Amino acid sequence: VALMMDGTMSRLPHFLVEKGGVNSGFMIAHVTAAALASENKSLAHPRCVDTVPTSANQEDHVSMATGAAARLWSMTANTRVILAIEWLAACQGIDFQAGLHTTEALEHVRQWVRQRVPFYERDRFFAPDIEAATELVARQPGHELLPAAMFASLGEAGR
Repeated sequence: VALMMDGTMSRLPHFLVEKGGVNSGFMIAHVTAAALASENKSLAHPRCVDTVPTSANQEDHVSMATGAAARLWSMTANTRVILAIEWLAACQGIDFQAGLHTTEALEHVRQWVRQRVPFYERDRFFAPDIEAATELVARQPGHELLPAAMFASLGEAGR
């Protein structure tokens, strides 16, 4: 998202919106994704280093598996929102490249996202769009964009 928003690097409009600077475009969505990524990094702290002696020092290891497993719910939810913002930014970037062609699979995903979230012409309240895209990520993670061999162990259920 950072590279796409930087018009000098991506050759897309700054902040993925017309009149970037007047419109903030994806700026706040990008801040949201960065904050969630940072939160995931802090949640990724190894729980095993937090073990403490128990039972009058008779047991020196306490499994922190419950806490380690519980944090995965938050990390998964955060990751869905991050991916949703990345999907929205990617669709916006593709839309700005009208006349150029992308892959069939990526175009399918772009159209699928655009059925629920329209192109950003100017600033608007971003939360409903992020929520809609997050629901899409939760329902359809985009496996069709990756080679089938990557999901061979999942069989047809992984597709």
